[in-house]
Amino acid sequence: MENKKKLLIGALVLVLVLGGAWLLYSRLGGESQQLGQESEEQELQLAPDFVVYDAQGNAARLTDYRGKPVVLNFWASWCGPCKMEMPEFQQVYETLGDEIHFLMVNATDGGRETVDTALALIGQEGYTFPVFYDTEMSASTAYGVYSLPTTYFIDAQGYAVAQARGAISAETLQKGIDMIRE
Repeated sequence: MENKKKLLIGALVLVLVLGGAWLLYSRLGGESQQLGQESEEQELQLAPDFVVYDAQGNAARLTDYRGKPVVLNFWASWCGPCKMEMPEFQQVYETLGDEIHFLMVNATDGGRETVDTALALIGQEGYTFPVFYDTEMSASTAYGVYSLPTTYFIDAQGYAVAQARGAISAETLQKGIDMIRE
């Protein structure tokens, strides 16, 4: 009798934990929760500038890309969700790369993520979108990136229009692009 009681209590605790986890995920972890929730009255903010580096060590600033919309994506080679969404970014880059700047910013912390690990993934997968390395973590800090992947959609004037945390689908990527195209 005592064992049945313990088993029942254990099962109840498990159900509560799983229910709580589902609730947290559905409220906090849903795909691109913030994308499209900007109201018409909300004042847009100028996207913070930062310095990142290309594979040759040349510095690039976000402000260098004003004049065209920007899709700014933070990623790492060890990040499963990052790797899941990259083919979508590559496909859209191949189609719209002349109209929109794609800045695929690797969160290069020098420990878990290095330029070499990122270059290996890019080479292995054959991606051609522009990749930059946040070796000083200035971009990640400026945007408060605490989870990967994170994507920002910035209009041609440099205003952050929308953001998405977590892996995004092709439809969500297109929705964000539609918000920043003129």
